[in-house]
Amino acid sequence: MASTHMAFVLRFIGWFLLTAATTSVLLTALAVLWRRFRRCVALPAAGPPATILKPLCGDEPRLYENLRSFFLQDYASYQLVFGVRDAADPALTVVRRLQQEFPDQDVAIVINPCVHGINLKVSNLINIMAVARHDLLVLADSDIEVAPNYLRRVVAPLAQPDVGIVTCLYRGRALGGMWSRLGTQFIDEWFLPSVYLAHAFGSTRYAFGATIALRRDTLSAVGGFEALANIVADDYRLGELTRQQGLRTVLSECEVRTDVTEHRLADLAARELRWMRTIRSVTPLSYAFTFVCFTVPIIALGLALTGLREPTLCLAAAALTGRLVLHFAGRLQSAPPRTLLASLKHFALFPVRDALSLLLWACAFGGTKVHWRGQQMKIDPQSATRSPA
Repeated sequence: MASTHMAFVLRFIGWFLLTAATTSVLLTALAVLWRRFRRCVALPAAGPPATILKPLCGDEPRLYENLRSFFLQDYASYQLVFGVRDAADPALTVVRRLQQEFPDQDVAIVINPCVHGINLKVSNLINIMAVARHDLLVLADSDIEVAPNYLRRVVAPLAQPDVGIVTCLYRGRALGGMWSRLGTQFIDEWFLPSVYLAHAFGSTRYAFGATIALRRDTLSAVGGFEALANIVADDYRLGELTRQQGLRTVLSECEVRTDVTEHRLADLAARELRWMRTIRSVTPLSYAFTFVCFTVPIIALGLALTGLREPTLCLAAAALTGRLVLHFAGRLQSAPPRTLLASLKHFALFPVRDALSLLLWACAFGGTKVHWRGQQMKIDPQSATRSPA
């Protein structure tokens, strides 16, 4: 009797896993396809002057190419402000090279070692705000590359007074071997589609450091960057603070590229654990259920518990079809034939990617420490603040 009861429970769990994983991946695939093929909103011809704030720290692969893309904006008037803590920071060499290449561009450099709170990126932003001249502000990470119409796209929604921040998603660009390709798949095939799905269901509980655009008066109303000085998830918190002011968060149609440079499993795992533990700290309930998004191992476990019957095999086939859509859809964003062939080369990696993601998802429950730019930090699950580890 007990064994019969246990068998029923295991089959029920298996059916739940199969149904949940299939539903999740098919809805996500539909959200990605809808976003991929919908018509873009026309851009305004011009916008008010804007300031782009770029906190920098050290040299990075493709730093020159990434920063240069911000000098190539088809925008009438904008200021670029770069900030570092150390006058010997090698990033300054790249900035000065670009200054010589684009002598007519309005550029300011701030070198200030002052630390405000325990978030060094936010400290940098506090320091460089002193020279920001315009009322439209765009915060952008150093490791992203943007298209020439980027600035016009991200600031356009700020013309509406009820918009608090505009943020945009990013796709990965692998700069190494297998581990960087797996890191790119994490971004393109899990993180980005999950945001599309949340957005399709009306959620606006997000803000991404790749880009946040807002008005100066909005920043002042939430307490300035000083309000974020002790926050790990400073981008998420900035969006949350603006929503508390009754303002909307807009997900821009613009997407940028971010570099994935890890050459070792340990480096990739450290980076993704930092992301997952940060997500867990700000949205613990939804994070707990994200395991159903890691399709291949969840489907395999569901089949092991239910057996290879026709209904379960149909569910598995539907789930794997949706997973293949997620694998290929993002690579059709530009130059479809070439990117499709490139995707075929990495086809065999997506089951490995799902298994690794599930493992890291579980590991994220087992600690609160993360590593970022050589620092070890401790995340408070309640407040998402960090303290010296």
